[in-house]
Amino acid sequence: MALDRPAVPNDLNAFWMPFTANRQFKKAPRMFVSADRMHYTTADGRKVLDGTAGLWCCNAGHNRPKIVEAIRQQAGELDYAPAFQMGHPKAFELANRVVEIAPKGMDHVFYTNSGSEAVETALKIAIAYHRVRGEGTRTRLIGRERGYHGVNFGGLPIELALYAHDLSLFDQRAQDVAQPMAIIGADVEVVDQLAQRNDVVGVGVEVFEDVARGGH
Repeated sequence: MALDRPAVPNDLNAFWMPFTANRQFKKAPRMFVSADRMHYTTADGRKVLDGTAGLWCCNAGHNRPKIVEAIRQQAGELDYAPAFQMGHPKAFELANRVVEIAPKGMDHVFYTNSGSEAVETALKIAIAYHRVRGEGTRTRLIGRERGYHGVNFGGLPIELALYAHDLSLFDQRAQDVAQPMAIIGADVEVVDQLAQRNDVVGVGVEVFEDVARGGH
């Protein structure tokens, strides 16, 4: 299969796009073909400001020479090393650097591939932690109204509880939802009171209340 495909492929059906009205998009596709610093370039040559940093994963901008070179060098040395029973020095180095700037008490790092996976993993770790402590009855997760917890089965029902009020699609235990808006003032007290319950496993908090404005 040739690698020099045109910017707009002939067939758009194979790619099922997330969070997108696929039929409408594929009737009038909008394609980015390159990016530099804070702008994308479209298939017809227009510059588009990347106001969301990709999906919050290109915060330093696109095509930064130092970053491009670092990626090139690492790919030439070792592109991937499994974390199951094996390791790589730089994975440990990065974990140590994260711990150095993290708040006191956060002294371990667990890598994941996305925000949704991070929420799901954190929930499983929290449940396992309480079970090891002999408190396996802790099953409730507190979340804020309009909070976003990703699209996995662990995090999704927390946000749906506010909108659908029907979790029958999910094998989800009962939940408590704290008051909306930023967790300051009285909201902190509400969350603290709920967190003291003997069936609470953890608290899910986001900086922003809408995924389109920031996510985790």
